[in-house]
Amino acid sequence: MYKFFFRLVFKRMDPEQAHYTAFRWIRLAARIPVLRTFVAAALAPRYKELRTEALGLRMHGPFGLAAGFDKNAVAIDGMAMLGFDHIEIGTVTGEPQPGNPKQRLFRLVADRALINRMGFNNEGSAAVAARLASRNPVFRTTVGVNIGKTKVVPEAEAAADYVKSTERLAAHADYLVVNVSSPNTPGLRNLQATESLRPLLTAVREAADRTVTDRRVPLLVKIAPDLADEDVDAVADLAVELGLDGIIATNTTITREGLRSAPELVAETGGLSGAPLKERSLAVLSRLYARVGTRITLVGVGGVESAEDAWQRILSGATLVQGYSAFIYEGPFYARAIHKGLAARLAASPYATLAEAVGAETRKKAAL
Repeated sequence: MYKFFFRLVFKRMDPEQAHYTAFRWIRLAARIPVLRTFVAAALAPRYKELRTEALGLRMHGPFGLAAGFDKNAVAIDGMAMLGFDHIEIGTVTGEPQPGNPKQRLFRLVADRALINRMGFNNEGSAAVAARLASRNPVFRTTVGVNIGKTKVVPEAEAAADYVKSTERLAAHADYLVVNVSSPNTPGLRNLQATESLRPLLTAVREAADRTVTDRRVPLLVKIAPDLADEDVDAVADLAVELGLDGIIATNTTITREGLRSAPELVAETGGLSGAPLKERSLAVLSRLYARVGTRITLVGVGGVESAEDAWQRILSGATLVQGYSAFIYEGPFYARAIHKGLAARLAASPYATLAEAVGAETRKKAAL
């Protein structure tokens, strides 16, 4: 039904307009008590065997919504209603910014992918913090906050910009993510180099600790799939050295290999997400797990279209899995299908719990 609707309506609309149209419908449904209860019952059934503990947090399951969909924390209840076990809002910057000029979002339907050059369009950390502070949650869910650099802030002053956002947002976050891997903010990916990343992460960690004194706010870093293998290893080693809580693998890619869509679409600049990212994202995740093991939490994202994709992320080392682009193509039953399929795969596996399955394939390969 949704795929027919997608072809008939959404496919004919500008992608960004379609996004905001769907966004409004989700938010409206979440505001109507009877309707949201019915929708959650249909789309967010709970499976006890999928309950997950990660980052010191308890979640209904391992599958969440990646950053980028809800940039300003306006639809947390709506996305929880659709079955996502955690919602990562953002990316939020220190100051509000409109993002890059439109058109800046493109569908590559033949590749089940998206290209975006949104440019961290958001209302800024002060406005998002105020919204989170006044939130009266309808559904219990985990809320992560993804922070990035304001475009006009020079690279040399990036740490102060991240600290500003941390001081405003840490108290309202179940976990924080430092995003240094979007290709759409000039100079941002340079911060992934360990000599830049070490002082940045240290400053954010210190800011979170002095801002929130009654608990430890878990801190993660999100990396690009385009890092060379030795750079992936360097980030993994740095994360362990600094006592980071997790790594998210991966953000969008700037590569365009093997795409089937029209050349004019493929030529658009920006980050590519969706199915073409699957292989590299999985490889980075496996490499990270082989390097860090269970010392930090890994989050697998990029090309997660199905329950089998999510299961492979877990077997490769992900405690948590996220999706975004496939939601555009699969529609409101996306999270439900992931959960149902994961429960079936766990039942058919030799593992008693999801925690036992985490990294099992990577460990097996290492033992050969």
